[in-house]
Amino acid sequence: MRYITKFFWLFVGVLFIFSGLIKINDPVGTAIKLEEYFEVFAHDISPVFLSLVPAALFLSIFLSAAEIVLGVALLLRWKLKEVLWLLLAMIVFFTFLTFYSAYFNKVTDCGCFGDAIKLTPWESFTKDIVLLVMIVWLLIYRKQLQPLVQAKVGATVTALTALISVGIGWYAYEHLPYVDFRAYKIGNNIPTLMEPSAPLRYKYVMVKDGQEQEFEEYPMEEGYTFKEMVAVNPEDGPKITDFNVWNDEGDLTQEILTGNKLLVIVHSVGKANRSNIDKINKLVQAAEQQGIAPVVITSSGRQEFEAFRHEVGLGAPYYFGDGTVLKTMMRSNPGTMLLQDGTVKGMWHHNDTPEVSELVSLL
Repeated sequence: MRYITKFFWLFVGVLFIFSGLIKINDPVGTAIKLEEYFEVFAHDISPVFLSLVPAALFLSIFLSAAEIVLGVALLLRWKLKEVLWLLLAMIVFFTFLTFYSAYFNKVTDCGCFGDAIKLTPWESFTKDIVLLVMIVWLLIYRKQLQPLVQAKVGATVTALTALISVGIGWYAYEHLPYVDFRAYKIGNNIPTLMEPSAPLRYKYVMVKDGQEQEFEEYPMEEGYTFKEMVAVNPEDGPKITDFNVWNDEGDLTQEILTGNKLLVIVHSVGKANRSNIDKINKLVQAAEQQGIAPVVITSSGRQEFEAFRHEVGLGAPYYFGDGTVLKTMMRSNPGTMLLQDGTVKGMWHHNDTPEVSELVSLL
């Protein structure tokens, strides 16, 4: 039994640290996922959840740092009883989120491990149930785990972990994720990822006499009622399914994915940071002189964006894109991305807006 307790102790501690590091690596992405949950709960439970949307970034960094801190404290066995109760409260909260997502099919990706590891809602819920059982076990048998360090050392290490974790999250917010797990990361070719990597195969789920049956080919016999068609190899499907750019003239996606393009991505002009617009304007002008076509993509309406671009002097043609896609492409608002025939050659937070010489060197 002692070995089981030690295994659970190590597994829970390492997993919480790993989960927290993955999320704090991309605090903006985690905040977007929290906003999604808040909007769902506001619709289904109470509008009061909308009041949490402005705090999504704070909660993103706080919760991610808390996972890391509690994981480290657990491994040190510092304040073990208090740490385990906090872990229990956190996993109960996560279990509620994943169950709600799975049962009501509301949020199809819980974001438990960011963009690094995608889990279905039911997989996420199962993972949380396993962790819940392990933490309850550790609470019951915690006396088998003696502290590994003195109390002062444990307190110091835990406090330093908290400071470093928050610092890591804030730096990632002020720049870009340290490690990029998104489909639009540097080096990826967007047109290639818009196509399946292998032919998709499907199975047909049919119902006859109240019993479900699966077929590789659609059954021609009478008596079967079609229920659903499920992909057998969904991992071979397109990794990018919703990238589209347009204006009043029509779809311009292929134009964006052809030649050398400097994309200036503005999610929403109402939330756009204006502190480095002058640097972006300078880059846009210099890029055009180097044969790199600057293009602005925004999810804001035409009238709203017209007012914005005249206010900040952003002199480049602008197109429209889906807001969620733009947030996936760029964690900064605004931010810049360099494409060469659809291949991502570079991307920059507005705080790190490069000189044109850097763009030229990447092509």
